[in-house]
Amino acid sequence: VGSQIPRVRASGFNYFNLLVFQLLFSSVFFLIYGAWRLFFPNGDFLSSRESFMSNQRQQKPTLTGQRFKTRKRDEKERFDPSQFQESIVQGLNQTGTDLEAVAKFLDASGAKLDYRRYAEILFDILVAGGMLAPGGTLSDDVTCTEFCLFKAQEDMETMQAYAQVFNKLIRRYKYLEKGFEEEIKKLLLFLKGFTESERNKLAMLTGILLANGNLSASILSSLFNENLVKEGVSACFAVKLFKSWLSEKDINSVAASLRKVGMDNRLMELFPANKRSCEHFSKYFTDAGLKELSDFARNQQSIGARKELQKELQDQMSRGDPLKDIIVYVREEIKKNNISEQTMIGLIWSSVMSSVEWNKKEELVTEQAIKHLKQYSPLLKAFTSQGLSELTLLLKIQEYCYDNIHFMKAFQKIVVLLYKADVLSEEAILKWYNEAHQAKGKSVFLEQMKKFVEWLKNAEEESESEEEEAD
Repeated sequence: VGSQIPRVRASGFNYFNLLVFQLLFSSVFFLIYGAWRLFFPNGDFLSSRESFMSNQRQQKPTLTGQRFKTRKRDEKERFDPSQFQESIVQGLNQTGTDLEAVAKFLDASGAKLDYRRYAEILFDILVAGGMLAPGGTLSDDVTCTEFCLFKAQEDMETMQAYAQVFNKLIRRYKYLEKGFEEEIKKLLLFLKGFTESERNKLAMLTGILLANGNLSASILSSLFNENLVKEGVSACFAVKLFKSWLSEKDINSVAASLRKVGMDNRLMELFPANKRSCEHFSKYFTDAGLKELSDFARNQQSIGARKELQKELQDQMSRGDPLKDIIVYVREEIKKNNISEQTMIGLIWSSVMSSVEWNKKEELVTEQAIKHLKQYSPLLKAFTSQGLSELTLLLKIQEYCYDNIHFMKAFQKIVVLLYKADVLSEEAILKWYNEAHQAKGKSVFLEQMKKFVEWLKNAEEESESEEEEAD
């Protein structure tokens, strides 16, 4: 028994040590776990780390105080108007009357000076020598130049040279195109503030620029200003302008430019209301050596009168007015507007064919056309008293049937109807068939008329033989 006591003590000691070790291990474990839960409450190390880093980013120091946004108007401009004018005037004074040097100076200055912002000032200087105040007077607060359009010689050669300067400048800096047109419109409104010589130079330059396509004819609207018209400034300026324009281009080119912007029918507005007549316009511009423009305006007025006449005819037909009343109205218009019978029969035909909505089916439209034309044949007959008028009507019928494909097969029946109604004579039909027809649908229409023309020729031969036998 004595010999076994030490082993019992040794065994007891081991159990005690194990118990202590377990207690220590548990304490350390709970300490570590507690610390972990304290720092990472979500239990996810990665997400907690990201959250920690995010918190760290949010905790960075920030600047305090009020921040002000700079407004554009508070920014300092590179040039003000006076500085810009000084730069341009100085350059023009250095180049003098050498317009080639002027063009080169303006080309180079565009890279340094703000043409886009100061386009109006730039053009004021080139035309008048300095900035213009309202009304057309020069501002006195800054230096001006003597080397400008208004100080140049008053002749076409010099004005053409100046036109080249503007042309090169706008071609180089395309964004100036709109600003230049606005400048010319403004200058035209300032005409009363300029001398007669200055107005003449501006008119000549404007005419050249219009001819070269550097300006749109829409700028002429400024000439219709009531004050300019009333004092005769507009008409006088227009004479110089159109003379310059027509020296560069023919009347057809001028007319095309005017029509493009709707100015072709507004030229009468250059005169006060009490003088706004074709006769006054014609005399004024003919006496000024512009008969071509006078004839153009007269023709435009005639076209306008024809359009109004045709509209009125269509309205009368739509209302179903009696044919005798329509005939009386047309005869009055012929005398009033000096319209030829050939022109009038064309207008009547167009009005008759426009007064009804046609069937889209080819087999039905012919029947509809015959019925409609039979109703208006007395109106057509009243204005085909001349052979030339009959031929004009035939050509109008041919053109209409060709342009409206549903009528292609109706041509022969329409002609025969009008022949039977004494609107068209056999002489006119034969002349049309043999030599006076148009190229439009020629083969189709001649083929349709072949049998009827042969019948007309045979009838004519029979009548001639009967007359010979009677003799």
